[in-house]
Amino acid sequence: MGSLIYFNSASLDGYIAGPDGRWDWATPDAEVHSFVNGLFAPAGTHLYGRRIYEVMKVWDEVDLEQLSPPEREFALQWRDIDKIVFSSTLDAVTTPRTELRTSFDADEVRRMTDAAATPIAIGGGRLASAAARAGILDEVHLVIAPAVVGGGIRFLDEGLRLDLELTGERRFANGSVYLAYRVSRAGWCAGRATGPP
Repeated sequence: MGSLIYFNSASLDGYIAGPDGRWDWATPDAEVHSFVNGLFAPAGTHLYGRRIYEVMKVWDEVDLEQLSPPEREFALQWRDIDKIVFSSTLDAVTTPRTELRTSFDADEVRRMTDAAATPIAIGGGRLASAAARAGILDEVHLVIAPAVVGGGIRFLDEGLRLDLELTGERRFANGSVYLAYRVSRAGWCAGRATGPP
């Protein structure tokens, strides 16, 4: 049985992009990028919302020769995974090994996760929040960048309540900190009662 994991970088105040939509303050250096590559390597499928997919698909388009070794490694990984994009506004997807769904079906994703031999990664705060509210999110992985940005797109939706068990941590030379958590099912119940519908 697989697990559904959410990974993202965020500012110290909990945003994955700032008020202007930019996230260059969270661009990983070689050490962080190599670590993230190792974190993602076991995942055979990635789930995305439209906005994150449009950011991530550059890894299919970029010239590998122009990339640093960690970036090249990630690009090759990304091209070799299955991807599902959930969007009611996209008419089509342009990358190989990619399927388009018009809406997020938590029951379908849970069945997919239960049947998977490897983890399934979910990208984007809104999609991860929908999974958390449905009680199907298993793990949260976060790299905290050494920045405070004052607003923007949240790591997880405001009002969402989860209890988490710390399972891993690491400090990096650039000031970033990695934290890994397992989602407590008891905490999810509390979160469902107090979080948004």
